Amino acid sequence: MIERVYEQANQCAQVSQIFVATDHEEILKTVIDFGGNGVMTSVQCQSGTDRCAEVILHRALNEEIIINIQGDEPFIQPEQIAELIELMQSDSVKIGTLAKSITESESLFNPNVVKIVRSKEGRALYFSRNPIPFIRGVKPDQWIGKADFFQHVGLYGYKKSTLLALTKLPPGMLEQAESLEQLRWLEAGYELFVAETDYESLGIDTPDDLLKAEARISFNQ
Repeated sequence: MIERVYEQANQCAQVSQIFVATDHEEILKTVIDFGGNGVMTSVQCQSGTDRCAEVILHRALNEEIIINIQGDEPFIQPEQIAELIELMQSDSVKIGTLAKSITESESLFNPNVVKIVRSKEGRALYFSRNPIPFIRGVKPDQWIGKADFFQHVGLYGYKKSTLLALTKLPPGMLEQAESLEQLRWLEAGYELFVAETDYESLGIDTPDDLLKAEARISFNQ
């Protein structure tokens, strides 16, 4: 899975360098074996954001825009990475991510599918494992089509200085409640901009997700 994510990222022409940041020696060895750039990070890192910051500091990288691609997103598309990089080109965007329209109730009510609501200007208002917004007076199985629902895609973009600042934030109440690190940033007052993507993705969070991923690969072959 890690190799596939690496290969997908490598197909994006706008990406200058790719590193796999991990605290697991087996993952590091796997990355080196397939010819990738692996970096061993501290076991004290609590999130992918922390690992990205550690790589930046230890490698003294000068890139202004940093993209965090989660290792459990084997179906991430190079075009999605390019969309996020385009969003991050704006001076006003310090943190960015992507969202995809939800069209099925199964995804809407799946707590492993993170939902997002945003302002008209594209700023994230909230992320939740619950369906948001709540549709009052309508049966849940009829919610699709009654509002615009969006699924968060496992990609983050940061400006370098903002990334380093985020690692100094203590965990917030919202993050601890939902187990979503991006809520720490919102609760601390950071703006997080969201671009909509039409490309499908599938994160691997559960054994059932793995079965779906294997079925998708078999179908495409």
